[in-house]
Amino acid sequence: MAVLGNKKSRISDEIPSSSMADIAFLLLIFFLVTTTFPKDKGLAIVLPEQAREQEVSQKNVLHILINPTGAVNIRRGESQQEQTVTPDEVEQIWRQGVAQNPKLIAAVKTHPEAPYRFMVDVLDALQAARATKISLQILE
Repeated sequence: MAVLGNKKSRISDEIPSSSMADIAFLLLIFFLVTTTFPKDKGLAIVLPEQAREQEVSQKNVLHILINPTGAVNIRRGESQQEQTVTPDEVEQIWRQGVAQNPKLIAAVKTHPEAPYRFMVDVLDALQAARATKISLQILE
């Protein structure tokens, strides 16, 4: 009879890390494949196909100036008088203006430092008032 060697199996108390990179790579691929990315919603604005300049009488323009603080200044045509309102009041002012002048155009001018949400609030108010002629500009 042959005597087997005195070989004992060693039990390691360490976590094997030889395949950690493989596991991390497989997890990365799994998350990349199963993740869905939402489409950008953005603003639903229909732009003209070709840009063209048109002369517009100032009496047909309602200037809406958006400040960095969220205040909205409204000026009618060539008048130098400004009315400070909130974005919620723009809808009513637009409805009154269109009732007096159906050719009215909203010239929305946003200050470069104004948060984006203020412009969106004003555009939402104009959309609620069914405004179709809107000019977007940056306030200089």
